[in-house]
Amino acid sequence: MNHSEVQNLLVLGGILFALGLIGFLTRRSLILMFLSLETMLSGVSLNLIVFSRYHQNYQGQILAVMVLTIAACEAAIALAMVVSLYRRKSTLDVQAWDELSETILPKDSEGDYPGLGKQEDYPTLIPAGLDPLAKPVSSSLQTSIEQNVSEHQTKTSPIVSEVNQRA
Repeated sequence: MNHSEVQNLLVLGGILFALGLIGFLTRRSLILMFLSLETMLSGVSLNLIVFSRYHQNYQGQILAVMVLTIAACEAAIALAMVVSLYRRKSTLDVQAWDELSETILPKDSEGDYPGLGKQEDYPTLIPAGLDPLAKPVSSSLQTSIEQNVSEHQTKTSPIVSEVNQRA
């Protein structure tokens, strides 16, 4: 391979990658976005093969085969996601993905889920060296443990208390 052939093929690979990137950033249809992603991977694979051939080693070609394998897996997963979205929303618009969120937890007034980001109090254990089964716990220690447990139960979120009432 001479230098001009290598240059032409590298430019072709760069053009494929650029067209795929432009298509991915400007399209709203999921199918077109995934096709643009495949075009980008084809441009990268072409560049890997050209560099491998120019330097007379097979590492780039092996890496290109791996990229093609990953692209095939990505295409299968993308097709499954597109079919799932179309069945649920009857559209392939990317904006429909925003509406697919968790519906189990209710949102509070700030738009956040309750309990997320808040520090939870964990129950305290009996101090080391005391075996509650072998030796009875002193009354003062027992009362402090009971107070901690009762404080923890009053601090639980409404969802946890509702679950505890149902159980």
